[in-house]
Amino acid sequence: MGQFITLKASDGHEFAAYKADANGVSQGGLVVVQEIFGVNEHIRSVCDRFAEKGFNCIAPALFDRIERNVELGYSADDVARGRALKTASLDAPALLDVTAAMETLPPGGKGIVGYCWGGYISWIAATSLDGLDAAVCYYGGGIHTKAKETPKCPTMLHFGERDAHITPEHVQAIRENHPDLPIMMYDADHGFNCDMRGSYDKASATLALDRTVDFFKQNF
Repeated sequence: MGQFITLKASDGHEFAAYKADANGVSQGGLVVVQEIFGVNEHIRSVCDRFAEKGFNCIAPALFDRIERNVELGYSADDVARGRALKTASLDAPALLDVTAAMETLPPGGKGIVGYCWGGYISWIAATSLDGLDAAVCYYGGGIHTKAKETPKCPTMLHFGERDAHITPEHVQAIRENHPDLPIMMYDADHGFNCDMRGSYDKASATLALDRTVDFFKQNF
């Protein structure tokens, strides 16, 4: 089990982050980027799971710039509130917080992995920040709007074929700009990795996790 710590971004903003240390020999470090629901129980469990596989993890609370201690569930009201917080959040400050989290990780290979909105943030981190060795983006809505940007590190994307939020046209736009990028498709819906949502798909989540862990190990 991890714990919350306080980090400071380069602009002086202080924010919470969930930290989970690697079990055994470290395989590297990961910034784990939240969905629109905050650093909630699910995101903490994602960190703990990666820690069990040997990765040091930091999950920055990106909504702290708008509202502190955001931890939402998955009801319609929670989704609406999370979307409002996401809309109020800006890319540049989020990247400052991601950078602070990266700098907190111990020496060694460093990667970023994000889910939903965090998948989008992970994409723009990969395309704009130095110091990342690999990036993985799970069903990141909006990546297609930044598809002309080129990642500075090896990057893998995961999408659900039944995701109504991310259309085949969105995925195709990414493929056209990055034909060599590993884009993994699953017979699943949006949010298939989250075992607290109705869209959870165990087979897809397990396969995506295995691919993600292997991808980081190959690039660290």
